[in-house]
Amino acid sequence: MSLGFLHFSFVDLIDILLVAAVIFIIFRWIRGSSAMNIFIAIIILLVVRVLATALNMKMTSAMLGAILDVGALAIIIIFQPEIRRFLNNLGRTAGNNTLIRRILRRRQAEGLDSEVLSGLVSAVEYMGNHKVGALIVIRRRDDLQSTIATGDSIDARISERLIENIFFKNSPLHDGAMVIGDNRIIAARCTLPMTERLDLPASYGMRHRAAVGLSEQCDADIIVVSEETGNISIAQHGTITRIDSINVLKLKLQGK
Repeated sequence: MSLGFLHFSFVDLIDILLVAAVIFIIFRWIRGSSAMNIFIAIIILLVVRVLATALNMKMTSAMLGAILDVGALAIIIIFQPEIRRFLNNLGRTAGNNTLIRRILRRRQAEGLDSEVLSGLVSAVEYMGNHKVGALIVIRRRDDLQSTIATGDSIDARISERLIENIFFKNSPLHDGAMVIGDNRIIAARCTLPMTERLDLPASYGMRHRAAVGLSEQCDADIIVVSEETGNISIAQHGTITRIDSINVLKLKLQGK
């Protein structure tokens, strides 16, 4: 099929559909982040270059091609957090496949015993009622060694009182995140990566942004207790949800 100076074939249609799908996926991937404006500018430059090439505007096409070629490395650097998050999500999705998990011998996701879960939930409820700020990471399949290394090793049995004491305002360990795994408190005062998302509510503070940031990079569940309001939230897979009932929190942690 011919459209004037454009020669359009079935292969061209498939090519356009694939490019459109890639653009849509990238758009959803970085939506709400600071990279969105840069991505739109890149798309505009690409469209202008395609039009210039189709119209045989050699100088304009060459100039835009040089800009895009030289800027390829800069684009990778600018989009580094988004690329890392995408690859993490892709690997996590593949890792959830039973066959791939068997081939790679990837460990099963960790769970919490009923007694441990009850103690953890009770501590979170207490801290919410008394407006004690807290940030608790529950390890699942990803080992979180890079996060654990930023804090102080604890390796203690989980108990309601111990959790409350760690996050007590005057405790030297209260500032930072607690990491829980294998039904034990592994570390405290850990540092979490901050999300770069711009669409989070203004009422969310540094703990909430840290919780979302870590959940974007791994499969952990992160509980947040607001020091200002006492509200309880949970971050999972890059999404943070306000918890209105302690029973809902328990179900979330059980994967229901």
